[in-house]
Amino acid sequence: MNLWGGRFDSLPSDSLFALSRSIHFDWRLARYDIASSLAHLASLVAGKVVLEEDAKIISQALREISQGIASGEIHPGPDDEDVHSALERLLKERVGQVGGSLRAGRSRNDQIVTDLKLFLLVEMREIALKVGSLARTILDRADQCVDLIAPGFTHMQHAQPVSFGQELAKHAFALERDLSRISSWAARTDLSPLGSGALAGSSLVPNPKKAAAMLGFSGVVGNSIDAVSERDFVAEALFILSMISIHLSRIGEEFTLYTSQEFGWVLLADEYSTGSSIMPQKKNPDVAELARGKAGRAIGNLTALLTVLKGLPFSYNRDLQEDKEPIFDSLETLNLLLPAIDGMIGTATFVKEKIEMASSQGFLLATEIADFLAIRGVPFSEGHEIAGKVVKHCETNALELSSLSKTDLAAIDPRLTEELMPLLNVRGAVESRRSSLGTSPASVEKANRMLFAQIEEFEANARHELERLSKVLDL
Repeated sequence: MNLWGGRFDSLPSDSLFALSRSIHFDWRLARYDIASSLAHLASLVAGKVVLEEDAKIISQALREISQGIASGEIHPGPDDEDVHSALERLLKERVGQVGGSLRAGRSRNDQIVTDLKLFLLVEMREIALKVGSLARTILDRADQCVDLIAPGFTHMQHAQPVSFGQELAKHAFALERDLSRISSWAARTDLSPLGSGALAGSSLVPNPKKAAAMLGFSGVVGNSIDAVSERDFVAEALFILSMISIHLSRIGEEFTLYTSQEFGWVLLADEYSTGSSIMPQKKNPDVAELARGKAGRAIGNLTALLTVLKGLPFSYNRDLQEDKEPIFDSLETLNLLLPAIDGMIGTATFVKEKIEMASSQGFLLATEIADFLAIRGVPFSEGHEIAGKVVKHCETNALELSSLSKTDLAAIDPRLTEELMPLLNVRGAVESRRSSLGTSPASVEKANRMLFAQIEEFEANARHELERLSKVLDL
């Protein structure tokens, strides 16, 4: 359907039409476009641009089309360029030329940004619920492992003993930040651009606040030129989705290591593993590996949009058609990935014996020696050097720190007294770290309970907003 035929003597060439066509990806916005059309229609009636009897006919037809789209009975046609022209064609087929009056006071410029905002306000809340579910699964598994002692790592080397419950829970803390980002993003995005027209507003829509309220927005944007050309909300959503993907990638990397024979810390359930077409013994952590791989895709989508936006002049430009496929792809990818990661972690078996055994290897308790001396007034730099000598003694004599006798310690330095002995035990070292940031089981349990409550609050807010928008938009 040609929306600008009067100015032109010929239709677009086949190559231009093929290049411009976006219906194959923006049709998913159809029901949001109908919702914004109904709000715009109410504005036209209030401004006496459309008669009430005509508005009733148009409104009824739009609702029928929306129902047909939801049921799968209505699809775009081969000659439809985009979601807007497709819906106008469908409307005119039902009500005749009076359907064309809906275009008054509105441009595809403010129409598409309104549709996309509404779509993302729903979709990002759906992502938030999946992120929240994963975070709670992680915390549930962490609670089962707070008393399990594991080696903590820096630089992929054994560093200090930690509660494995804290080791797992760290991922939930990262996901909580993602939930917080979605919440603050939604607050910034929740302003309606409808009524901006092509760029200068419209004399036919004198009160855009009413349309905004009908669509569930909390207010109206402040500048119509900015409104039709800004895609900050898309770029920011892509950044949030990229960060979620990065956090999932880090989970994937760790579980790939944990399930290796070299670690042997985790056994994955069969339903979250794959085999090999040639090696019968293989059990591969494909979910974890795909989490790593798909993060690159999400980062690429963000980079693609930022590159489109970086040099755009003035108001709307057709380049902005390139905003949709990246965000649609990132959403689709995470909607597939999050439940799979959730299931992988929820059904995994942690091999506690191997984890505990690893915690006693690699001189993880060396810092306890330096801390022990610091409490007794020895400058930490000197205590650090003494602890290093103890490690060197153990390496030379093929000993672990926990196997040193009080005689061994005193021979290295007389200030290493018998009181140090209980601290050369991984459980004692972990139990000694009782601050709010410590790795003692009590500290970890308390921190995890607080985080669980925060995540539930984000989830409750997301569910509330989804229910509200579903009613407002009649989705």
